[in-house]
Amino acid sequence: MTDAELARRIREHAYLEGDFVLRSGKRSRYYLDKYRFETRPELLAALGERLAARVREVAPEAVRLAGPELGAIALAAAASLASGLPFLIVRKAAKDYGTERLLEGEFAAGEEVCLVEDVVTSGGAAAAAVDALRAAGLDCRAAICVVDREEGGADELARKAVRLHALFRAREVLAT
Repeated sequence: MTDAELARRIREHAYLEGDFVLRSGKRSRYYLDKYRFETRPELLAALGERLAARVREVAPEAVRLAGPELGAIALAAAASLASGLPFLIVRKAAKDYGTERLLEGEFAAGEEVCLVEDVVTSGGAAAAAVDALRAAGLDCRAAICVVDREEGGADELARKAVRLHALFRAREVLAT
C-alpha cells in the first residue's frame, strides 16, 4: 500500500464531519476517529511498518517504544511487532491496585524510548506521556504520530525537547 493509498484509507474510515470537542478542549468541524483506522488489521499492519521504519530513521538509539493509553496502544504494539522493539504502555494515571504503576512493561532507567501517538492536536497527551517516561528515568527525545493536525502539538513537544515526526499531516489526509 502506498502512502497516498494509506492516507486515502485513513480518511475513508476515520474522517467524520460535525461539531466535535477535541481532547484539547478546542472545537473542530472534523474528527479523525483513530479507532476506526486502528481496528482495521490491514491499516494497523501498514501503520506499524511505517512507524517502525520512522523509529529506525529518527530514533535509532531507541531500545523501546511507548504508547499512551488507550489510543496509541494498538499502534505501539504494531510498531513493536514490526521493529522487534519492546514497548511500554503509559497510563493516564497510576492504577490504584496491584503494582500501582504508571508505566506498564519492563524497562531500565536511562534507556531511550520513542513515543508513538495516534492523532496529535495540541500535544497535551503526548507531553504528559513524555513527563511520565522521564519521571521513570527514561530518555525520550522523539515522538512519532500517525496524523499531526498541525494545531500546536509539535510546538508543545518542542518545549520539552522532543521532536514530533508525523507519518501524515492532517491536510494531506483531508486532501485525499
